[in-house]
Amino acid sequence: MEEFRRSYSRLCEESGAQPQESVLQRLHELPPGRLDLATQSLTVDTCRALGKLLRNEALLTELVLSDCMLSEEGATLLLQGLCTNTVLRFLDLKGGLLARLLLSQGNNLRAAGAEALGRLLRQNRSIQSLTLEWNNLGAWEDAFATFCRALAGNSTLRQLDLRNNQVSHKGAEELALVLKSHPSLQQLDLRWNNIGLLGGRALANCLPSNRTLWRLELAGNSVPSDILRAVEQAMDHNQDREATLRENQARTRVLSKEVRHLREEKSKQFLDLMETIDKQREEMARSSRTTAARVGQLQEALNERHSVINALKAKLQMAEAAQALSEQKAQDLGELLATAKQEQQSLVQKQAREHRLEQQEAAERESKLLRDLSAANEKNLLLRNQVDELERKVKSQQDQLFLTRQELTNTSAELKMRAIRAEERLELEKKRSRQSLEDSEQLRLKEVEHMTRHLEESERAMQERVQRLEAVRLSLEEELSRVKAAVLSERGQAEGELIKAKNQARLEEQRLAHLEEKLRLLAQARDEVQSACLQQRQTAAEAQARASQLGLQVEGLRRRLEELQQELSNKDQEKVAEVTRVRVELQEQNGRLRAELTAQEALKEKVAALERQLKVIASDHREALLDRESEISSLREKLRLKEAEVARIRDEEAQRASFLQNAVLAYVQGSPLRALSPQK
Repeated sequence: MEEFRRSYSRLCEESGAQPQESVLQRLHELPPGRLDLATQSLTVDTCRALGKLLRNEALLTELVLSDCMLSEEGATLLLQGLCTNTVLRFLDLKGGLLARLLLSQGNNLRAAGAEALGRLLRQNRSIQSLTLEWNNLGAWEDAFATFCRALAGNSTLRQLDLRNNQVSHKGAEELALVLKSHPSLQQLDLRWNNIGLLGGRALANCLPSNRTLWRLELAGNSVPSDILRAVEQAMDHNQDREATLRENQARTRVLSKEVRHLREEKSKQFLDLMETIDKQREEMARSSRTTAARVGQLQEALNERHSVINALKAKLQMAEAAQALSEQKAQDLGELLATAKQEQQSLVQKQAREHRLEQQEAAERESKLLRDLSAANEKNLLLRNQVDELERKVKSQQDQLFLTRQELTNTSAELKMRAIRAEERLELEKKRSRQSLEDSEQLRLKEVEHMTRHLEESERAMQERVQRLEAVRLSLEEELSRVKAAVLSERGQAEGELIKAKNQARLEEQRLAHLEEKLRLLAQARDEVQSACLQQRQTAAEAQARASQLGLQVEGLRRRLEELQQELSNKDQEKVAEVTRVRVELQEQNGRLRAELTAQEALKEKVAALERQLKVIASDHREALLDRESEISSLREKLRLKEAEVARIRDEEAQRASFLQNAVLAYVQGSPLRALSPQK
């Protein structure tokens, strides 16, 4: 930001202008990435320098120029510089309170400003948020149409604020044409304009074909309530669509990650399986070589029959031990299944309890929301009563002002009558003596003093009444602020309840994921048991092959091997029966888990129904808030009108008092006594 400050000073000096000290100080204090020049009265030279600097600025993402009282020339220079900027994301050209009091509409962006904004939107592809509150763009329909056409060609803008821009129903129709096919605009604020019935209808008709806009504000535009409800329903529909789209995207990302993970695991398992197959092939090759060597040495190994028989016995013992291990594993699996059943039953009971608790909480929330609504209605009634009382007070005060005005007119008429009478007395008493003239002059002086005192007293009374009216206005503003704070607190409570319901839904999804993980573990255990059975079958087949080869040479060993084969087949049958029994139990467990999943889906549907009910309640609450905001705005408008009337009455009374004072002074200065007084 220091480099930006130096460049600004250099450009001002090159153009023959002095840099503004307030702008330099603000540039020195700002954080990196943000330029905030709010409430700074920027000159045309400053705007020209800033426009040149912003053309190639690569670090600035946010520019705030609210309440800067920009002229059309200065705004055009700034916006020309921003046309080639590729980094800026947020632009604020809002007007402020001073501009509203001066009736200059914010930054004075009018016809030329609207055309410059149109060029900016056509050329710039980085700005996502544009704030144009309290400007005068809608007063010039052709320029605003140009702005709308440029907005239609922009595909990066996400948020647009057009509050208090005098947008008429024709401007709303132009915006509706833009919104029919705009691909990126998500938030549009059109509060406090002149859209009316036709503009609101045009905007409502364009919303069914829009899929991106999820926030449209139309308060303070004299739009009927049915059109506002239609717009709000369309916005809720778009919000739901956006939420489902985001949820689907998140789910696709999660599923893609899981698919990649499963592919990696399958590839690892395939590699492990290939390694085991290679090892088995090597073992088979070695065993074939050893058997071939043994076939050549059988004639010489007749003396080693006893050792071979002992080796076979040892192998049989090993097979029996492996069988015992498999039986132990089957028992362990049965215990695991029993524990899983118990956990499932406990989970079902726990979920039933939680469902009952959720139903109770939903009923409590519904009763609480009903109580809050009744309390809000009572507050509205109280506020309406207070407003009626205040209106009655204001009417009484207006009556008092009218009485004072009549008193002033009566006093002025009396003064005029007295002046006429005094002139008649002067004409009648011209021939009297100098002593009578002096006495009459003294009497007139006393009357003038009395009239001045009477005027001062009336002015003090008027000032006291004006002070009382100002105190009443301040009390009304305090009551409005309290009502607004209460509404905000109620909105926060409703949002907190929505967050709680969403957290409960997330907990249910986590429980479902936990159950799915248990299912996956059980399936892995089943696969391990099947692989162990296959390995045992392979070992039995190898033993049978070896026994048959040895039985060809030794008949006594053949009979023994046949007996062993019979025993092994019996054991295999027992193992197959055990495996089928375990498989049937696993299928039953899967069926139970599927039933539990269906129950969970039913719970999800109930949660979705509760969320829809909460949305309906929130929409009703939002409508009540909008009605309250409209009532508050109407009260503010009434207060403003009453303040203007009080100020006008005060000015009229001051003018009348000054007129009376000037008339009295002119009368005193122009009287013949004033001309004769120096001759005494």
